[in-house]
Amino acid sequence: MDAILLLSRLGGQIRDLRKNRGLTQAALAQRAGITRQKLIEIEQGADSVAAGYYARAIAALGAELRTVPARMPTLEELKDIFP
Repeated sequence: MDAILLLSRLGGQIRDLRKNRGLTQAALAQRAGITRQKLIEIEQGADSVAAGYYARAIAALGAELRTVPARMPTLEELKDIFP
C-alpha cells in the first residue's frame, strides 16, 4: 500500500470525524494546539506534516489510531492521488 494513499485516507478520516463532531477547522486546531493551516494540511493527507501533528489532531478529537488490513483503493481515491 502506498504511503500517500494511507495519509490521504487518514486525513479524510480526521476531516470526517471533525465534521461529525460539529467542529470547525479553527476549533479543532485550537483544541489540538496547532494552526488551522496545519490542520488543513493534515486533512489533505500531506506527507510533509510530522506524525506528531496527526497525533495531536486525533487526540483532540478523542480518537485513536487502529490498523486494519489494507484494501484496494477506490477509483475516487486514485483520481485524487493521480489527477
